[in-house]
Amino acid sequence: MRHLIDTYIEADEPRKISPFDNIGLLDLIVKTGIADAIASRLSNLKGNQTAIAETIENNVRNVIIRDRLTDPAFYEKMSTLLDEIIAARKAKAVEYEQYLQRIDRLAKQVAAGHSDETPKQLDTPGKRALYSNLKSSPNKQLAENAPNYQVDGDPVLKLALELDTAIKHSRPDDWRGHQAKEQIIKRTLYDILKDIDEVERIFKIIFQQHEY
Repeated sequence: MRHLIDTYIEADEPRKISPFDNIGLLDLIVKTGIADAIASRLSNLKGNQTAIAETIENNVRNVIIRDRLTDPAFYEKMSTLLDEIIAARKAKAVEYEQYLQRIDRLAKQVAAGHSDETPKQLDTPGKRALYSNLKSSPNKQLAENAPNYQVDGDPVLKLALELDTAIKHSRPDDWRGHQAKEQIIKRTLYDILKDIDEVERIFKIIFQQHEY
């Protein structure tokens, strides 16, 4: 990382190394790594560490804002982490190399739509959204409504997978915007969650997920 900073971020003549001119900065970071992405996309800011940092941060923030309704709990967590990274940078509490490593990891998680610790069973955006928002539910008894067994010792994971299966089995065609069809989805949720407020909260998330 130190060599890459010296070569691509602080050097007088950054080298353009990427042909990915038509993809977003976060996707470029995922494909090439942060130092090469900076050299390719932000070479006009060479040597200006603050401007480079703010550009990356703004791109991360824009994706969080754009996608927040699809998984509110996850993107709220990402927003909080971004705020912490920005605060540490402005306070000069971390070296620039360490800052780049932290923002690189965060940018990749935001671009992927899930954290590094996501259980492997959550292999679609819908499953991940159900899981992260059930995890953050104000109703701490929700998991007790799941059958009396767990997945990898995690009752919320079991509940999320159960909901995913039930929704996919019960959803009518073209249900969005049709009240009677939407009520079928809500009834499916209620049969499992037994909580009207929670049904409304989770329904809004399901509405945003294309797989449902």
